Amino acid sequence: MLRVSDLSKHYKTGDEALRGVSFEVPAGQVVALIGPSGSGKSTLIRCINRLVKPTSGRVELNGTDITRLGRGGLRRARRHMGMIFQEYALVERLTVMENVLSGRLGYVSFWRSFFRRFPRRDVDKAFALLERVGLSDQVDKRASALSGGQRQRVGIARALEQDPELLLVDEPTASLDPKTARQIMRLITEVCRERDLPAIISLHDVPLAKMFADRIIGLRAGEIVFDGAPKALTDAKLTDIYGEEDWTQIHDGEDAEQAGAHGLSEAHAKEERMAGLK
Repeated sequence: MLRVSDLSKHYKTGDEALRGVSFEVPAGQVVALIGPSGSGKSTLIRCINRLVKPTSGRVELNGTDITRLGRGGLRRARRHMGMIFQEYALVERLTVMENVLSGRLGYVSFWRSFFRRFPRRDVDKAFALLERVGLSDQVDKRASALSGGQRQRVGIARALEQDPELLLVDEPTASLDPKTARQIMRLITEVCRERDLPAIISLHDVPLAKMFADRIIGLRAGEIVFDGAPKALTDAKLTDIYGEEDWTQIHDGEDAEQAGAHGLSEAHAKEERMAGLK
């Protein structure tokens, strides 16, 4: 369980990035965080894992108050928070396996990590995770040779290698084409449900958020202006979050996606019927 209570972030310039943000995320729930640029989405994620220190408020993960921890306690707490970045944050010259194993750096000694001598159980887990994300045939390939979708899959495997209690995801689809973006969102939501893992995913793509998230939180000017189920995100609520706009294109895109999915299902059923006749 993640509990955020009255969280605020004020900068020395006088800017208020967050204003009294409060919400809870239970185990297994996938929350999409939406809002215009500058609304505080990335700041909120970075305050939760203390990459940015909040001005006031509390962040509690399974009873541990992250905002009150010292350096050593914070380092230990971050072991339990998997982070997936927009720009992947991989070490380009390292292999896929080495990048995934870097998720264990908080658990092994300096010399073990320096010589890349990880315990056998960590290596076995990394192999299993790479198979789960569809990269079992890319183990020894350098990260620099991967496509954007493959890099993001490595990032997912690396985060899961930590055995996290919370997944924080910052714009995971921003650099991907539409098909790959859906595949990555589907993978993230599937692994969260398999592991009963809560997740907060910052997204600019509203249709993706409505398609895959269990719940949507909308931020505007550092405040929560919507918190509810995807089906409750009406045109009026979108206007509250983003301002006045014609939202019909979003709905048209959703209808097209649903029609496409239905068409694929029909085609698959037809193939099965034809196979049965042979």
